Amino acid sequence: MTTFWSMLHLLTATPLVPVALIGLTWGILGGALPGISASITMALVLPFTYTMDPAMAIALLACVYIGAEYGGSIPAILIRTPGTNSAAATVIDGYELNRQGRAGEALGISLMSGVVGSLFGLVMLIMLTEPLSWLALAFKPTSYFGLGILGLSVIASMTGGSLVKGLAAAVIGLMIATVGTDPISGVTRFTFGVPDLLNGIEPVLVMVGLFALTELMSQSGSSNVLKLNASVRIRLPSLAMMNKLKRSQFIGCILGTFEGLTPGGGGSIAAFMSYNEARRWSKTPEKFGKGSEEGVAAPETANNTVASAALIPLLSFGIPSSNSTAVLLGGLLMHGLLPGPRLFEQNPQVIDSLYLGSFIAIIAQIGIGIVILPACVWLVNRPRPYRAGFIFALILSGIYTLNNSLFDLSIALCLGIVGYLMRIAKFPFLPMILGVVLGHMIESSYRRSLVLSGGDHGIFLEDPIAVGFLLFAFGFVIFSLTRELRDARKPKIQEAHS
Repeated sequence: MTTFWSMLHLLTATPLVPVALIGLTWGILGGALPGISASITMALVLPFTYTMDPAMAIALLACVYIGAEYGGSIPAILIRTPGTNSAAATVIDGYELNRQGRAGEALGISLMSGVVGSLFGLVMLIMLTEPLSWLALAFKPTSYFGLGILGLSVIASMTGGSLVKGLAAAVIGLMIATVGTDPISGVTRFTFGVPDLLNGIEPVLVMVGLFALTELMSQSGSSNVLKLNASVRIRLPSLAMMNKLKRSQFIGCILGTFEGLTPGGGGSIAAFMSYNEARRWSKTPEKFGKGSEEGVAAPETANNTVASAALIPLLSFGIPSSNSTAVLLGGLLMHGLLPGPRLFEQNPQVIDSLYLGSFIAIIAQIGIGIVILPACVWLVNRPRPYRAGFIFALILSGIYTLNNSLFDLSIALCLGIVGYLMRIAKFPFLPMILGVVLGHMIESSYRRSLVLSGGDHGIFLEDPIAVGFLLFAFGFVIFSLTRELRDARKPKIQEAHS
């Protein structure tokens, strides 16, 4: 366990404080831009972390995540347009409070509830991550193969829409992961004689292409003009108000932790679940939907709790539960860091920086959240072409700085087009991202297992951990397929009765 003195040394000997503040500020600004989700905000800054110290890079990405989860509530309250998906539930009562002339109060409740949720999630992260990571010591290559298949199947099953499309996206991601050099034999595959493909396609290019460039292409066809009220100022809630909100914040903390631990859960599900439960247990449920303070506090506490709790399965087992944690996993792999007990043993400074940087960002969120609101309003009120041009230039410069390669730019642009076509066809992105990120682990574990068994697939049945993971994966796929077939039959049944 990290000691106080090591934390103090880390704080004084590294630029952790400015890194945390910069990450938080960028996260709030990105989260406040409608359509620029937390994962896109993180993906935009990911290429610039390539030359940074690994500990500072991971802390920066974690602080961006924290800031973006709060920033999404600003346009949700002011213009009824959530800046991030997880802020969608905040729209219901946040905008109603704005219509009543209480926008500053709603923003203050959102800010303080976010701080409460983030602190609770950070405590859960510190308490649970390292003990859970030691379970990975019992894993064999067969176990890691089963874990990777479970992660892909759960995400593909729970992303919504068609299960077939989710699995197809995962397979596409696995196909991209096979480009480059074979992890066992060293033979080159699918490089088509291009030297730049010998090392494969880096996950960061896939993330930036699918998330950021695809979003820019999608927004280019939109003509919506959004305007924020520049005169709004945040009003922090009083102690009496915080006491009134403690029940809804507690609900948000518990459900946010649960959803953060669940692959495919995410902040949006946690926010809506917390909103419904807060209404159920509220003394004034009739106010919900009409401007309830609890209706803002519960979802904001939940989605900010998720921002920290979602890192538990990521750091323990290397399984991201959302788009944002997939980007963070890409950052870890980009710096040669593997989640699990070895990360805690061999790179404790990375874990210390993540914990301490997150704490600094959470506490500083109160002051920066107040100061940066005018900048958020100004940025959102800029003409769309200017904003898009700035973000596009940021993306291209960030990608180019990775390897000073124009080939990387072409790969990212091609993946942006692929993502745009996938969005039109309603294919989910996360299974494809996970296929790319987890592809190496799945393939290498599978191949090593067969090498150990002399080509006998029965080795997967001899490992109870692998059998358990594969059975769970099969169960998730069957459950999702059954639910999808049942939902497809409902309209036909209703037509027959009508």
